[in-house]
Amino acid sequence: VMRAITVVPGQPDSLALRDVPAPVRDSGSVLVATRCIGVCGTDREIISGAYGTAPSSSDFLVLGHESAGQVIEAPSSSGLGPSDWVVGIVRHPDPVPCPNCAAGEWDMCSNGRYTEHGIKERHGFAAEQYVCTPDFLVRGDPQLAELNVLVEPASVVAKAWEHIDYIGHRATWQPRRVLVTGAGPIGLLAALFAVQRDYEVHVIDRAVSGPKPDLVRALGAQYHHGGVEGSVTAVDIALECTGAPSLFFDVLEVVRSNGIVCLTGVSSGGHRIPVDVGSLNRELVLENNVVFGSVNANRRHYAAAVAALGRANAGWLAQLVTRRVPVTQWREAYVKEPHDVKTILAF
Repeated sequence: VMRAITVVPGQPDSLALRDVPAPVRDSGSVLVATRCIGVCGTDREIISGAYGTAPSSSDFLVLGHESAGQVIEAPSSSGLGPSDWVVGIVRHPDPVPCPNCAAGEWDMCSNGRYTEHGIKERHGFAAEQYVCTPDFLVRGDPQLAELNVLVEPASVVAKAWEHIDYIGHRATWQPRRVLVTGAGPIGLLAALFAVQRDYEVHVIDRAVSGPKPDLVRALGAQYHHGGVEGSVTAVDIALECTGAPSLFFDVLEVVRSNGIVCLTGVSSGGHRIPVDVGSLNRELVLENNVVFGSVNANRRHYAAAVAALGRANAGWLAQLVTRRVPVTQWREAYVKEPHDVKTILAF
């Protein structure tokens, strides 16, 4: 047996550290020792009972979709060897499959029958060991060690930037100024990618103290406290990483002609905001602006994330991990502290 962090999906506050059967490796799979997992808002929403689905063969779900582990055993054909750092790919294609899943674009699944580690119908990585096929593991950067846990959130950002680039090339486009709303892990990683592209980067967040302002400035980006209005104008690219409904409309007000707005934050329902839909339509049409949503990632985005993190300053990346909680104190990892950026649970 081994230890794993589990929930009963749909049952609030069912989070538990329990003994589960240890995985058994077959000849074509890789046995991985989990070193740490990242904790994010998705985990907390699953713990609250908001969503999450257990595998059909289980009445509980092992949590954890942000992972960093080391290989114990692997088939020789995999190219992986003992102690290699690896990151598990979260989403797997649907069994039908839809056209996108059939083409390896499972992050764009069109029928919703995909499965996801630690979220939907597939156990997560928050266990001492797990087994996975080589095609759903990505080799991490050995220099990053535990910081490979940032690869999964960085893969989401890599996909967002890939799609921004696709859309931008619809015309002659020379973007200069980028706005990121939210200085959580996704926002900070989005800003990192923008800095690596040599853009002028502005980040807006509510924090007036704690690590976030300094993390933004250490990137060479400009930090703004408060709202969008009065902070920045004439933005070419905006990444909205908070899910705050009011920020969506505020961001549209500062985007230039031919501008692109990428939404990566997920809003909770029930918010009502008066909107002049006609004016919004007119602005989007006459300015040739594009607004799109982006979530999840496929294999090439994970590879791009590993490369981007490898180019980043390792000291800066280390500062993103504001709490490292041992598995013996597992409950503390899932309680959000005021100045948290990224909390990791160490096995």
